[in-house]
Amino acid sequence: MGIAVIFFLALGVIFAISLLYLLVVALVPGIKAPAVSVKKEKGTGGGENDLSQISSKAHVSFAVKDTKIHGWLFLPRDMAEPVACIVMAHGFGGTKDMGLESYAIRFQEAGFAALVFDYRYFGESEGGPRQLLWIPFQLEDWSAAIEYARNLEGIDPKRIALWGTSLSGGHVIVKAARNRGIACVAAQCPGMDGRASAEHIYKNQGIVKSLCLILHGQRDMVRSWLHLSPHTIPIVGKKGDIACLTTPGAYEGFGKLAPDNFINEVCARIVLRADKYRPVAEAHNVRCPVLLQICDRDEITPQSAAEQTVEQLGSCADVRHYPIGHFDIYEGEHFEISLSDQLAFFRRHLGKI
Repeated sequence: MGIAVIFFLALGVIFAISLLYLLVVALVPGIKAPAVSVKKEKGTGGGENDLSQISSKAHVSFAVKDTKIHGWLFLPRDMAEPVACIVMAHGFGGTKDMGLESYAIRFQEAGFAALVFDYRYFGESEGGPRQLLWIPFQLEDWSAAIEYARNLEGIDPKRIALWGTSLSGGHVIVKAARNRGIACVAAQCPGMDGRASAEHIYKNQGIVKSLCLILHGQRDMVRSWLHLSPHTIPIVGKKGDIACLTTPGAYEGFGKLAPDNFINEVCARIVLRADKYRPVAEAHNVRCPVLLQICDRDEITPQSAAEQTVEQLGSCADVRHYPIGHFDIYEGEHFEISLSDQLAFFRRHLGKI
């Protein structure tokens, strides 16, 4: 038997074993990640004082490929002339009712419009399978939201700004790199390098839990190929849980932000793809001002990735550092300080006093 024949036989055996493994992982019943309930924590929250005030917001919707996306539109009182609009969405597994209204109200009070939306498959937006976090789809949702805002009556289409946090802090950099019509961008505790974040998270999880996560990701991915029901894992958990985020402070941070109806699940296939997402690689194409708000003790999005983004942005970067962790920026005095920086940035670049 020739060497070439042996080689191809070996390849065939490897392929057959791999296929059998994937089918077993996808189809064998009983492979399940234990559910994790998020205990609602009382935060000092940036939003609590603001939400006690009466704000006017309209429930709006727009479509992406025939799927309806739902959002809130906050319009300032003074609409005598077209106003700037800040488009906003949450991070990994987040929905618009996880603290974003606190920011939108303050932007509204400062004379800006704000459009806050839920991604497809999450929150009030439509689409299935539910809880599917797929980054290309989220980027499409951002494009649709930007276009919707641009065409709203009373909105100045030349003054569209983007606001993102954590994972969406990376999204807004990517959209600004690909859309030269963006006036400015604010990205707080931004997820700029999926590879660096994955290494950090896997280091925290340990090899056994990391391999478990990969197995769950494979199960969900193959089931999607076979048009079967999705396989989900918790978004957040405590150390030792099988969940996407188990770094210190993540469980408590979600507890302070999550509403009572929060669904702590995500389609597990994102585990296999998140490390491929690297907004830092596109940052050099951004041509508008960018406020980068870096949490120096960030447990989820490594500071090194944010610093590399600063280098790639060059003169477009307006950098602020805060001696806090990833979730601290959403509440209390840290919320007020970081929001004050955002308001000053938007006033400077959107032309509102």
